[in-house]
Amino acid sequence: MLLFRLKRTLKLGIKSLWMHRLRSTLTTLGIIFGVCSVIAMLAIGEGASREAQESIARLGSTNLIIETVRPPEEQTDTGNVETVKSYGLTYADAESIRNTIPNVDVAVPIREIDQEARYLNRKVAIKIVGTIPWYTEISPIRLMRGRFLSSTDLHHQLAVCVIDDQVGRKLFAFDDPLGLDVKIYGGYYRVVGIVTRAATGKTTDGFDRGPAVVSGDSGGVVGNIYIPLTTAKSRFTELTASFSGGSQSVERVELQKIIVKVTSNRQVLQMRDIIDTLLNHIHDKQDYQIVVPLELLRAAARTRRIFSIVLGSIAAISLLVGGIGIMNIMLATVSERTREIGIRRALGARKRDIIVQFLSETLLLTLLGGVLGIILGSIIPSLVTHFGHMPTIITGGSLVLAFGVSAAIGITFGLYPACRAANMDPIESLRHE
Repeated sequence: MLLFRLKRTLKLGIKSLWMHRLRSTLTTLGIIFGVCSVIAMLAIGEGASREAQESIARLGSTNLIIETVRPPEEQTDTGNVETVKSYGLTYADAESIRNTIPNVDVAVPIREIDQEARYLNRKVAIKIVGTIPWYTEISPIRLMRGRFLSSTDLHHQLAVCVIDDQVGRKLFAFDDPLGLDVKIYGGYYRVVGIVTRAATGKTTDGFDRGPAVVSGDSGGVVGNIYIPLTTAKSRFTELTASFSGGSQSVERVELQKIIVKVTSNRQVLQMRDIIDTLLNHIHDKQDYQIVVPLELLRAAARTRRIFSIVLGSIAAISLLVGGIGIMNIMLATVSERTREIGIRRALGARKRDIIVQFLSETLLLTLLGGVLGIILGSIIPSLVTHFGHMPTIITGGSLVLAFGVSAAIGITFGLYPACRAANMDPIESLRHE
């Protein structure tokens, strides 16, 4: 009996909405766009946040990245002078960290040099990474073919190199890079291996930006070429000259980075303080900084939560506006159907029957709008990813949240018009024209 009455009420609600198709459609649009905006904005926010977290995670949660930074400019005499300024990390710093600090699994010194690589008549801008064979233990790169740098390469300062797969595609085209020679800064280096990123993040320009420990953000750089640190030390100068006005300034930097891998996550922050204390005693100026990926990861997680709350709240406002529009239309519908309500009450319909009738119409509008909004909200993030080259992630929680909020709005904003219809005086309703 109950099922029959619900079925009859549902058919009556559908018939009533169908009689006013345009009004019902316009009313549903508010819910459709509200649900769509909730799903789309949460998907865009989740995608951006996930990409940032993955980029930080690729740096290594147990790694400490010590970077060379330019110290504050000191007061110098103006005029035609030539000075040599030495600052930044040194080979001695790497030895001190490796030999004096416990719980350090690996300490990898890195020297980075922007250069141009040539093969036949092709040339590309690359970043030379001078490092040691244990670099792969702290980096997300993965060996595709050949081998990585060895202790023999390091000890004998051999002219060998390992290239990124991006460099291989751009520089060698259809030739097999293994065993071929690359010309860099007047010298030739034999390619012994090809590596790729274990996890990549594409940018809008099509290049793999990768983590900060692997490549810099220099414009036009295709990828990295890895050579032994001793080879980089012997073949490339540590001096860089710059001219300003009538003066020439020469700077000397030995290492751009030292990456330290500690035993466990719990020791990362403690190890940061120990290394900072050690370097502070060695360096007489603040020419280094210590980056802790674990702290960045935690900060990114907090930012992600805040970002999701803000975007969800903004999108929920549109759902609220849609709910107000539904209540407004249902109140107008109650006024138009006053005589119908009086006739139903006179024929024996109870107050709850009237409430169920109008509430079912409201729920039909909101649930239909919720379903269509979910469909549209699932399409928009795909379009953003395709045309805007932005990562988007649609989670099941966002779908459930959007649909649940639309249903709750239907009940909340439909209850008042339904109760108002049920509380009408049947006699006065029958007199209404």
